Amino acid sequence: MDENKFLREIENRTNLPRDKAFNIAIAVLQELHDRLSPKEADDLAAQLPGDLKARWHAFDIPDREVSRTHRKDFVRHIAEVAEIDELEAGRALLATFKALQMMLASPTGSEGEAWDVFSQLPKDLKRLWIQAAGPIPKKPARTTRAPAR
Repeated sequence: MDENKFLREIENRTNLPRDKAFNIAIAVLQELHDRLSPKEADDLAAQLPGDLKARWHAFDIPDREVSRTHRKDFVRHIAEVAEIDELEAGRALLATFKALQMMLASPTGSEGEAWDVFSQLPKDLKRLWIQAAGPIPKKPARTTRAPAR
């Protein structure tokens, strides 16, 4: 999956414009990078396309410690970077996790490299990772009443 398809997936799942989708992607990748061990971060970087890979490596710090970020702080970071509210940021996190799973060719979020990422997440983010692998929730259809006669 190239960067354009990755960002389009986030756009489609959040109904936000490209610039917001890009900011969301960068915010999620930054938090995820810091949440993974350096070895796993390198393994995931190998799967990222062009500019996203370069930005991922920009987060590298020699001898860094793994950040123990949980859902609440992860979502808050996305909201701040992308300048969206926390409810939208939660949905954006799900959308980006799904786009990552698609990029990693993991339909359930638990195959190959996706499993390696999943295994390093805390329980609250693991639940979101698995939730992201599920089908897109359908919006209820609007019903229109026939005009009264």
